[in-house]
Amino acid sequence: MKISLVDIKEVRDNLLPLTFTRPVALLRTGIGTIADHWQRWLPDAEISYLTEEYLQSKFPADQAADLYIAGHVMPDGELVKAVAALSPGQWISDQHDGAPIAWRGERSPGEASVSLAVTAIRQPYHLFTLSKELITADFFVLTEGRKSQPIPDSCTVIGDPALVFIEKGADVEGCFINTRQGPVYIGRDAEVQEAVVLRGPVCIDNGSKVRAGARLLPGTNLGPKCKVGGEVGNAIFTANSNKQHDGYLGDAVIGEWCNLGAGCTSSNLKNDYSEIRLWNYPTRRFLRTGLQFCGLIMGDHSKAGINTMFNTATVVGVGCNIHGAGFPRNFVASFSDGGAAGFSDVIMPKFFETARKVMGRRGVEMTQADVDILNHIHEITADLK
Repeated sequence: MKISLVDIKEVRDNLLPLTFTRPVALLRTGIGTIADHWQRWLPDAEISYLTEEYLQSKFPADQAADLYIAGHVMPDGELVKAVAALSPGQWISDQHDGAPIAWRGERSPGEASVSLAVTAIRQPYHLFTLSKELITADFFVLTEGRKSQPIPDSCTVIGDPALVFIEKGADVEGCFINTRQGPVYIGRDAEVQEAVVLRGPVCIDNGSKVRAGARLLPGTNLGPKCKVGGEVGNAIFTANSNKQHDGYLGDAVIGEWCNLGAGCTSSNLKNDYSEIRLWNYPTRRFLRTGLQFCGLIMGDHSKAGINTMFNTATVVGVGCNIHGAGFPRNFVASFSDGGAAGFSDVIMPKFFETARKVMGRRGVEMTQADVDILNHIHEITADLK
């Protein structure tokens, strides 16, 4: 079976800046990406991505695919069963708005063969508002019938030890694990240092490191090879990003290859407790979210210097370098350098030099496809500054 996970343009644009550098289906949700979830449900499927043209050099579409699924939709038993039953031309609609979310071959006109209520990621903040639920659901899927590595005697578990799963190669010593609100998953070769507090639901994925004394609160989700310290609550790190020192981050989404310096802190609640407005790329406005809590949304390859402070619901684009005293504005366009005193354009040769070093530290080489994607984003976002 060949499946193409499709970026629906309206959804993809609402999910910027996180989708500037990846297909929607590669956003991190629970223990893995949306694509990982589809692969678990359909293990024999060959998955490709139908995304923006400038991303296809890195994420090519499979022209032989005949089953198309919206990349922002999470699979479940009912949806997978309905997808498998589709005949050529048939399609499934989303009860939320009637839009197609799966079809086989060329979609026929007329009504959908079935309409379903689905879990979907339509806005950046859906990633953290659903985080606790999705980590918990994935924990039971991934650990069913499997045996965890033993919990070291130096650790203290509060709650049910059966809700702690430690993969092979993980180094976990002298930490406090509380499972009364949800499970704790620790991936292969992860490191959890002494005096760390983990309050589930929490995911620490393969190769990630949690620094001594860190506090990871419910909903925290570290993708592969992240390094995290300080206090983090209900925040998602996509992969290969760092926040190694003290400072608070909550109700947030951090992209890949990001770094938050020592003392960097982000607010997730306004002083007057009023509703959050968040920058929306398609409308170029701050739109109501219905949320009271929302922190930092940061695109790939962005950095924040020591003691940087972010106001509630700040959106930072791709390739930014933020530093200096005071609060930067609540929307920072991609490839901006500066802070509260003002911004200038990032010098691209210097940016690429730094990015290559950052990726090299994780054993990853920047390809020409990466360079072309980042240059394209720089061009198309220049008018937002």
